Amino acid sequence: MSEIERKFLVDELPAALGAGQHLRQAYVAVDGPTEVRVRDTGERCVLTIKGGHGLERDEVEVELDRDRFDALWPLAQGRQLEKQRHRVAVGGHTAEVDVYEGSLAGLRVVEVEFASTADAGSFEVPTWFGRELTGERGWSNAALATHGIPD
Repeated sequence: MSEIERKFLVDELPAALGAGQHLRQAYVAVDGPTEVRVRDTGERCVLTIKGGHGLERDEVEVELDRDRFDALWPLAQGRQLEKQRHRVAVGGHTAEVDVYEGSLAGLRVVEVEFASTADAGSFEVPTWFGRELTGERGWSNAALATHGIPD
């Protein structure tokens, strides 16, 4: 399955964010362009394998039970992060605004998924979005979890 997504820094949070959803995620393995991630949304746990880099990537998700998630979480020591995710309607799409916690506190990014690369290219970027980060490896969640915020 393919994922087409653009990512931006957030200059200014939109007014009506709401409570959001707390996410914990960790990178069990990062091998070049391939990442193996576990995520706990509070409602479900998922193992995700992502391959590739940039606008379009391959992605496979596998549901995990709580015991398996809890067994995998410590294997990603030093590659873990927590954030609040807020969903905001933007021009017919859903923008996911992530407000990071812990060592990444203060970082705010927004990601928007698209049905096609043409759809991604024609997206009108709202004024509250900041600099585009799509394809910048230092801003991937795996890099943030491992190395922190780039200089």
